[in-house]
Amino acid sequence: MPVDKTSPLYIGNEMAAFDRKDRDYYDRFTDEERKQFSTYLMLRYGASVGGNKDLQAYYLMATNKFVNKHFFDLNRHGKLQWLMCTAVSPNMGNQFHYWLAAKKKEGKSTNKIRKVVGQLYPNMKSDEMDLFLEMNTTKEIKAHCKELGWTDDRIKSNF
Repeated sequence: MPVDKTSPLYIGNEMAAFDRKDRDYYDRFTDEERKQFSTYLMLRYGASVGGNKDLQAYYLMATNKFVNKHFFDLNRHGKLQWLMCTAVSPNMGNQFHYWLAAKKKEGKSTNKIRKVVGQLYPNMKSDEMDLFLEMNTTKEIKAHCKELGWTDDRIKSNF
């Protein structure tokens, strides 16, 4: 289905309204458009811009300050969510906003490996464990367990 770039629900038009702090944009929607409009998309796109690092940092911090804090408490108030989103922009013209994907959940295998590393190093912090898992393969961790005297059955059941 071709994209209608004249539609008020086209993401480019939404982000342009976001950047120019168009507080009445939501009011101009029809009832059907209001049902289709997603302020969550504004949150995800609005937090990230291309270009200047200072501007990127500003958008991220402003989104956290003005939108993230109470966004989901107001899920039945689309207009208010839109107004919160318009508070983010420093009104410096249109910016290129890119999609900020949510962090993916870790799979079962990653959780199992984290559990093993937690047994091996009970005092290891979460960020240290992330770094450890980036630096070591599952094969290397299994070999380390073997060196520590773990039986093959124990290794197999834990991995």
